[in-house]
Amino acid sequence: MQKYKIIIALIYIVILNTYAYSAEVVDRVVAVVNEEIISLSELSNTLNPYAQRIKSLGYPPEKEREMLFKVREDMLNQLINQKLTDQESKKYSISVSEKELDNAIERVKEVNNYTDEDLRSMLAREDMTIEGYRSKVKEHLIRSKLLNYAIKSKIIITKDEITSYYNSNIEKFRGEKKYYLKNIIKRVGLDISDNEKQNIRSKMEEIHDKLKGGKKFEDVITDYVDSDFDIKNLDLGMFKYNELSPEIQEAIKELKAGDFTKVVETEVGYQIIYVEKTEEKQDKSLEEVTPEIQEILFGELVERKFETWIGDLRQKSHIKVIK
Repeated sequence: MQKYKIIIALIYIVILNTYAYSAEVVDRVVAVVNEEIISLSELSNTLNPYAQRIKSLGYPPEKEREMLFKVREDMLNQLINQKLTDQESKKYSISVSEKELDNAIERVKEVNNYTDEDLRSMLAREDMTIEGYRSKVKEHLIRSKLLNYAIKSKIIITKDEITSYYNSNIEKFRGEKKYYLKNIIKRVGLDISDNEKQNIRSKMEEIHDKLKGGKKFEDVITDYVDSDFDIKNLDLGMFKYNELSPEIQEAIKELKAGDFTKVVETEVGYQIIYVEKTEEKQDKSLEEVTPEIQEILFGELVERKFETWIGDLRQKSHIKVIK
């Protein structure tokens, strides 16, 4: 304990010297964790993305201050926990290689059927960079290794727990159907009259009748090239069912390759959708997804045990928060 008092005293001397020799203090200590410090700049870098998001939501000033204070406290606690974790990891020489990190992220992509672009889009929605995500995954992997060491026993996931998770989350493991779609569309402006809309729909019904009569989907458009009825024939591409709008989902749900919908009214206009081809994956069996479920359950157990472990570690450590 005496050692920590000396360290804190030295820190205060450094801070006082900063005041003495500089007109502006550019950084300061906000917490001491055993023999290490957390600086204001370190806290600010972690806090800023969350603070900016709160400020952009337009809360009343009092509510905004309350939320900013709460998130600052949370971020500081996270940094303290990270310092303790890092210190324990160094103590036991625990590390995560770049290959282990890459493999973990590839598993996440595989489980969620993500491409690199899908992952980046998901992270962008959460205001997180790929670098920030890698840091979070690395932190989780170190936690897992550290907990395995610290609790001196293996975490065991039973077969019953795996079966229970599978049955409770069966929708996650359902087969997935994809549709390759084309359409004929007549765009409709917001300012047209009901009578004009009815005329457009009648024209689209006329096109639908031609398709029912056997005319090829891509050939129908040629009948209207020189007319005043400006329609488009678009190659939309491949979609998962849940990526489509409710109107289109309802229109295509019973269709197979080569079928087309009735005239569908959507936000952008009237459409006839053509299903060029479909791809369908079978439901995943319990045996297939057992490794995936083990990883999920292991992660959940790690988080619960980590909270207990880090609480005990904080009790045994010297932590001083400097307001």
